Amino acid sequence: MKYRTMGKLGIQASAFGLGCMRFNGKASGDSVIDEEKAISLIRRAIDGGVTYLDTAYVYLDKTSEIVLGKALRDGYRDKVTIATKMPKEYVHNRAEMEELLESELKKLQTDHIDFYLMHGINRGKWDYFKSIGAPEFFEDMKKAGKIRYKCFSFHGSYDEFEYILNDWDWDMVQIQYNFMDVDNQAGTKGLKLAGSKGIPVVIMEGLLGGRLSKAPGNVQALYDNFPVKRSAVEWAFRWLCNHPEVSVVLSGCNEQEQIDENLRIFDGVGPDIMSGEELQLMDDVRKAY
Repeated sequence: MKYRTMGKLGIQASAFGLGCMRFNGKASGDSVIDEEKAISLIRRAIDGGVTYLDTAYVYLDKTSEIVLGKALRDGYRDKVTIATKMPKEYVHNRAEMEELLESELKKLQTDHIDFYLMHGINRGKWDYFKSIGAPEFFEDMKKAGKIRYKCFSFHGSYDEFEYILNDWDWDMVQIQYNFMDVDNQAGTKGLKLAGSKGIPVVIMEGLLGGRLSKAPGNVQALYDNFPVKRSAVEWAFRWLCNHPEVSVVLSGCNEQEQIDENLRIFDGVGPDIMSGEELQLMDDVRKAY
């Protein structure tokens, strides 16, 4: 597993971060998470070197944090950092923010959350969070040791991203980014803006909701004709990790084979590792899509 320095924070994180929102239900078809399987997957990732785990209050019908908390028993909590999130829809004042955070700490079975994010914000949601005193709450919880870093995940336009990033002293940001989203949402411009400020960037939707994991015929032909053979998934993750500004790439896994494949892929990535020919291939792939 390759590790990367998280910008101005100066801490090390695994390039592969495990997203905890895609665990399957039981084989019976029950929508409830198969806890035994999910716990096994989480621990397999950690045993393989993953140190960054991402969840949220609302994931998997509000059960993802519970399962992650169980997986981090037996000393596993000490090996990782946890990221979870505060959704706008559930908080309207400080009392509700306090109640929600305490609920998340209890479900995660921990006394602190490493990366606490305002969930999926844009300009309007950021203005709302400010109106209910969320920045002050985050600062107070950081001083109290209940959270370590104040962060946000983002879905919106570049202009909104620039405004939010410059409007407060953020510790980390999570953005949607992949080789098809270079000009969408925060995009490459937003990634580089965060990097210029020393703000670490965590990537979500690196495979665009899985749509980049299986290439259509015209794209697969480009991959097949390239001298070096890699899967569509590996090309997508390799392209992301080529960016020095990227600290962690999240990948949601629901099978052991996916965990193992990601561990292999992320053991061979790094900033500025791609050749000119490889970068041209990815430009051609983008055009083909």
